Amino acid sequence: MTDVPKRLLLGRALRSDKLGETLLPKRVALPVFASDPLSSVAYAPGEVLLVLSIAGVSAYHFSPWIAVAVVVLMFTVVASYRQNVRAYPSGGGDYEVASTNLGRKAGLTVASALLVDYVLTVAVSISSGVENLGSAIPFVVEHKTLCAVAVIVLLTLMNLRGVRESGKLFAIPTYCFVAGVFALLVWGVVRGVLLGDHMRAPTADYHIHTEQSGLTGFALSFLLLRAFSSGCAALTGVEAISNGVPAFRKPKSRNAATTLAMMGVLAVTMFCGIIALALVTDVKMAENPARDLLVDGKPVGSGYTQNPVISQVAAAVFGDGTFPFVFLAAATALVLFLAANTAYNGFPLLGSILAQDRYLPRQLHTRGDRLAFSNGIVLLAGAAAILVVVYGADSTRLIQLYIVGVFVSFTLSQTGMVRHWNRLLTDESDPARRRHMIRSRAINTFGAFFTGLVLVVVLVTKFTHGAWVSLVGMALFYAVMTSIRRHYDGVTEELASDDPGGTKVRPSRVHSFVLVSKMHKPTLRALRYARLMRSDTLEAVTVNVDQAETDQLRREWEESGIDIPLTILDSPYREISRPVIDYVKRLRKEQPRDLVSVFIPEYVVGHWYEHLLHNQSALRLKGRLLYTPGVMVSSVPYQLESSELARKRARRREQWNAPGSVRRGPVLAPRKDGKSGKGTEPGTGAGPGSPSPGRSPGAGDSSEDLTRGRKN
Repeated sequence: MTDVPKRLLLGRALRSDKLGETLLPKRVALPVFASDPLSSVAYAPGEVLLVLSIAGVSAYHFSPWIAVAVVVLMFTVVASYRQNVRAYPSGGGDYEVASTNLGRKAGLTVASALLVDYVLTVAVSISSGVENLGSAIPFVVEHKTLCAVAVIVLLTLMNLRGVRESGKLFAIPTYCFVAGVFALLVWGVVRGVLLGDHMRAPTADYHIHTEQSGLTGFALSFLLLRAFSSGCAALTGVEAISNGVPAFRKPKSRNAATTLAMMGVLAVTMFCGIIALALVTDVKMAENPARDLLVDGKPVGSGYTQNPVISQVAAAVFGDGTFPFVFLAAATALVLFLAANTAYNGFPLLGSILAQDRYLPRQLHTRGDRLAFSNGIVLLAGAAAILVVVYGADSTRLIQLYIVGVFVSFTLSQTGMVRHWNRLLTDESDPARRRHMIRSRAINTFGAFFTGLVLVVVLVTKFTHGAWVSLVGMALFYAVMTSIRRHYDGVTEELASDDPGGTKVRPSRVHSFVLVSKMHKPTLRALRYARLMRSDTLEAVTVNVDQAETDQLRREWEESGIDIPLTILDSPYREISRPVIDYVKRLRKEQPRDLVSVFIPEYVVGHWYEHLLHNQSALRLKGRLLYTPGVMVSSVPYQLESSELARKRARRREQWNAPGSVRRGPVLAPRKDGKSGKGTEPGTGAGPGSPSPGRSPGAGDSSEDLTRGRKN
């Protein structure tokens, strides 16, 4: 039922040796790993103006200086991470740098911060994309939570198809967006400088009502710092390239460093250009537009939808509703949706490394059918969808939680790199290499200082606006990962063998019994299989849940002449599992050194609905027995005729035999002359449908096989 839809949605499974074919060239790696910082120009300038609007329109003239500070920070971070990808190309990124140079706790702190940031990247990017698309399609903004969740599902399916394939899909929208923004900047310069046109945004004639206009001193400084911290959203996603180095083609480090430089230049140019055009076209933004935006002295009201800065600038430069405007709006929405792809590549890669280090479930280290880390992709999508629903896909509210985690990782990573260069310098004597290391250390030192300063600013200015939620999330991730590591370490220690030869733990005897309920082929086959194990003692056990059926089983057992004793367990409450468990415990108590081996027959069916027609008592019993020390459980499958359907489905895919198929014996295949003849042994592909113990599995032996005694 699941195989065909899975192949239609995700494509054919890829062999492990095809992993090299999924590596990315720079032209594809740029949209895959850098779509987040590139797309941030769609909302970061707006966040700067929103904060400045608290002090009124007059505070907008500070925006160019804030843009300059963001640009300096961007180039600092890019230069620092170019050192990272060269020194640590394995893909661990900030986590590996911090763990190696600052210790396990610092590494876990960085990992927690990045995991939170990746989840927020998906939530913020998609919510902002829905809002941008809503500027052209009102239905989208009216149902933005539902639309955002639908986009998350679609993006998840695209990423499950594989990194390379999803990268090709994402490359076109990303480059269309970059081309659209540069066309906007160029045409804006042509109209404003060369043609002398007076471009005006749709909100140019609006006024902003504020009760805090004319701020000075500490209040103004705090407001500017808060605006700067909001503009720093443009830096999110820069670290994803350092985590994704293994996905690049060779030379991996050089290609990753080049991609970082390309990303920095493009992001800075677009960010500054949008800020400049927003000031020229007189864009107005307000944190509470329904109340604070005024038209003719009156608030615009709750029915007003405040469009993003880039949409307003495009309307002023290209004209509202024109083809270039629609093209840029569509490209912006798409690239914001796809900006989440930075997290879809960073989160699973980081999760895989953490799982390898036993800080996350080991399932996250497993690649899926398309050689992507499927479990990490699904986990990220689920967490982001929950955030989108809780916050109503409101990017303004979500962005307050943003960038705290990324600056924690920035700061600790750069600090770790400083210690990395200090350690190498103590052993390096070559003058040229020492000069290179000293220069790299200086870059990382400045990066650590600057990002640390920004982290303090972000925490101070955003804490009460929602940044505390990110800190709580980081603490939860840290606690969970620590607990997981403690569990895995405990399991490893417990399972470590102190007796390689196995002489100390060898049981004195093996006591086996087969669960039965009727005299039928599954029971007989299970009995014969148990006899072949040559246990010290062997018995058949049935649970008396119906006196008439139990009496009939006793009569048939005696008439069959089977020389295996039948033990009947009373069950006054008609339970099956509890009497068997109590019997096993009694055996273990009487003979603590004996090993108890339980054989459970199970039906194998071919139709999914047939599982509903058989109870699952055998499955429940196995689950209980797993927690009983000194007990071994063996399932003896018996394939019913309906399982042929599953076998034929599997045969179309590959040659495959189901467990227990060799015990069914040969099936008769029609010969050309119309007579029946012996065919090949079938395999089957169904899962077990578990009847009550003894009512399940075995094969087609006669009781004569069982009366020949142990000597056979």
